[in-house]
Amino acid sequence: MNIPPTFVKVLRFKPGPALNAMMKTKLLLSLIGAVSLTASSAALAAGAKSYQVTGTILEVKPTMIAVQKDGDRLEMDLDPQTKVTGELKVGSTVTITYVMSATKADASAASGAPSAAKKEEPVSSPSPAPTP
Repeated sequence: MNIPPTFVKVLRFKPGPALNAMMKTKLLLSLIGAVSLTASSAALAAGAKSYQVTGTILEVKPTMIAVQKDGDRLEMDLDPQTKVTGELKVGSTVTITYVMSATKADASAASGAPSAAKKEEPVSSPSPAPTP
């Protein structure tokens, strides 16, 4: 069997200082890329502003809590990721931290733009004056 000499050189290749420096550079660039990707993902995920409301608990269900704040009844959904500290009981005071999220968005034409559904009324001509 005839083996080309270049193949034999590849098999006898020993990594030297130049290869180690190149590998370290590639590793460093890969780590920088991974960190920047992770940081940008975290920045996008943290886009929603959080709010707080403190009030009296009116009603508690496994998936919902109703709170009275300044005479208004506020109902909020609870999901499995909601962290609850203490016991939620009717009549207790609670502070809820929440974010607003949309479940549906219906866009309509701008008020200044002409509407396609607008009906145009026929122009009426003046009636002729009666003759004596």
